[in-house]
Amino acid sequence: MALDPTKHKDWEIAEEAETRMLTIYQVAEKLGLTKEELLPQGHYIGKIDFQAVLKRLKDKPNGKYIDVTAITPTPLGEGKSTSSMGLVQGLGKRGKNVCAAIRQPSGGPTMNIKGSAAGGGLAQCIPLTPFSLGFTGDINAIMNAHNLAMVALTSRLQHERNYDDEQLERLSGMKRIDIDPTRVEMGFIIDFCCQALRNIIIGIDGVNGKSDGFMMKSKFGIAVSSEVMAILSVSRDLKDMRERMGKIVVAYTKKGKPVTTEDLEVAGAMTAWMVDALNPSLMQTLEGQPVIVHAGPFANIAIGQSSIIADRVGLKLADYHVTESGFGADIGFEKFWNIKCRYSGLIPDCAVVVATIRALKCHGGAPVPVPGKPMPVEYSTENVEWVAKGCANLIHHINTVRKAGISPVVCINAFYTDTDAEIAKVRELAEAAGAKVALSRHWEHGGEGALEFADAVIEACEEKTEFKLLYELDEPIKDRIEKIAKEVYGADGVDYSAAANTAIERIQKDPELSKLALCMVKTHLSLSDNPTLKGVPKGWRLSIREVLTYGGAGFIVPVAGAISLMPGTSSNPAFKRVDVDVETGKVKGVF
Repeated sequence: MALDPTKHKDWEIAEEAETRMLTIYQVAEKLGLTKEELLPQGHYIGKIDFQAVLKRLKDKPNGKYIDVTAITPTPLGEGKSTSSMGLVQGLGKRGKNVCAAIRQPSGGPTMNIKGSAAGGGLAQCIPLTPFSLGFTGDINAIMNAHNLAMVALTSRLQHERNYDDEQLERLSGMKRIDIDPTRVEMGFIIDFCCQALRNIIIGIDGVNGKSDGFMMKSKFGIAVSSEVMAILSVSRDLKDMRERMGKIVVAYTKKGKPVTTEDLEVAGAMTAWMVDALNPSLMQTLEGQPVIVHAGPFANIAIGQSSIIADRVGLKLADYHVTESGFGADIGFEKFWNIKCRYSGLIPDCAVVVATIRALKCHGGAPVPVPGKPMPVEYSTENVEWVAKGCANLIHHINTVRKAGISPVVCINAFYTDTDAEIAKVRELAEAAGAKVALSRHWEHGGEGALEFADAVIEACEEKTEFKLLYELDEPIKDRIEKIAKEVYGADGVDYSAAANTAIERIQKDPELSKLALCMVKTHLSLSDNPTLKGVPKGWRLSIREVLTYGGAGFIVPVAGAISLMPGTSSNPAFKRVDVDVETGKVKGVF
């Protein structure tokens, strides 16, 4: 008997459920994997030999493809992972052959504000602790591969300073690249939120003088923002990954020529770190349905999707495959729509927009919740007016999904404090906007609570979609940015810094780089680039401060507002509540 989520924490529910979960061999059998295709990593988690699966099932038709996105979340999140797990469990209750693809949680939010990304209540994936703390090692491989590129770059800068041309070529076997230390694109990465590492000085002379490195400004980003993570998300196979790895631009020469990882002769070694990481991982829901886990990029500062490989595998093995896009439809779904589907060639059959009464109240005028502090009383007190006003944000996201040629299903991700009147108002306004609406109580009741949700998705998957992309890659870069700003965010226009204009002019002149997809970097807490503006802001312009190039991943990356690729740790972080039972070795407090 599952624990009551109104009385127990998520980690307690997960720990109890883990006493009766399926072995990884049973999960693999349920998914339809052969013995050779499962790569066990213990009793309860494993990896999938994706190439073997895709080869064996190359002629099998794909299952139904379902993307889960959301409205603009509060700082506490909207429960997309919870809803994804609830939907999978609900489809399982309906006897459907179903699996999910979700992202691996980063150590940053796990030890900071949001916690793990396993879902919540009775709609989770397990085992929770391994999933949340390193899992099968993919993020560690990404950090090693990425930071190896920085080792190659910084050591090369030092050697080019210390040696003349003849010595340099004799010692390294390479001619001088003539790297400009003021035009280094990359920094280091770490899988934590650490604002102290956003801007640093490296290579300070010590007892070894000039052998201690090349002194320059540098930076750290969080691991999930790495281009290597993005490459894992979009690669189709090892050959594709190796080619992409060599196209990463790490810096520029003094004449303005890009310096790639291939130029530094490090791309092969970087790929070597990633061979095992290319195979997706496997775990299960609380109710035993298979969950594929692969890649973990945030959506506000990266692509925000699990991998193309995971979706290709899931669509071959299951009749219904649920994938999740990070944050709201303005960020995660937009990138699913215009990057992931473009690069994968896969077309969704259904898109889900998750909404909570809590977030709708926040967009309607309630006090903004503060992580680490008690939820304001207004969120457990009926206020239909706030909910109705907040539905403007929901309707905006419904319309965004419809622009892709998909009729969305709105999932009201119910909490036990929501009232019938509040729920009825959401249903009324969302249906008036042309969406199917399903109330789901998966958090409280698991799959049984998600049957209405599952039925709505099954029905939506039978409808014909007219999927279309928002922009074409041969359109001018600024025209594409403006389309996203106006049609997805609701901006009046776009303003560019001098640095952003210079970068766009340079990229636009390159026939290859200019045709990369856009991967926008923007706050997830607002449709605008100002996180304090809730609802559907009016009368604002998107501010682009810089534009990066991810040549390997295939992205042009416009950065809006003041957002950073290295989040900060809050004053009351989650790691304060994590500990270990020294008698049993069990980890407590991961949520």
